[in-house]
Amino acid sequence: MEKKEGFFLTEEDLRAAIREMKTYVDITEGDLKKIYETALRIAKERSLTTVPVERVMTKEVYRVKVDTTVREVAQMLMEYRISGLPVVDEEDRVIGVVSEADLLPLTGMRGSALGRFKKWWRERITSPKIYERVGEVMNKPAITISPSDHIGKAAALLNKWGIKRLPVVNDEGKLIGIVSRADIVRVIGEVNW
Repeated sequence: MEKKEGFFLTEEDLRAAIREMKTYVDITEGDLKKIYETALRIAKERSLTTVPVERVMTKEVYRVKVDTTVREVAQMLMEYRISGLPVVDEEDRVIGVVSEADLLPLTGMRGSALGRFKKWWRERITSPKIYERVGEVMNKPAITISPSDHIGKAAALLNKWGIKRLPVVNDEGKLIGIVSRADIVRVIGEVNW
């Protein structure tokens, strides 16, 4: 069978393509081409569900602790141009996640008005009034994923919960990486469609 760009066509892919056609097939050149194209699409879709999270995750992850101030979190989000951070305990176990969306209500804004939020925050960055701790605004428990899980599962979790990133944790719950929607999109871009 053909092997190309990290995926390959199997006999099961061809059988699945024929079943998907839902008709008796008297093979002509056009039919064969349609079967091949359908099987190729099925093989590509299957290949995306076999890519492990550890292959695409970011391993160098910024993180904060529960006693980090909201001010420090906002500064990190702006400085590193990221939209969220895992919150860890003293043993580096993930206990929550804090994102731009968690900080917006502190400004009285609703939705994802990030541009306005950044302007508002810059104007008040030195204000002594903002000293809430991240533990008070983070989402908990964190939705996490294992490095051996496939990106199809990661995509499903991101979609189900409407989030942008998943902390990747080992068997002890310790942070070892992060996988984002952008990481999954990058894998899709690598497949020769």
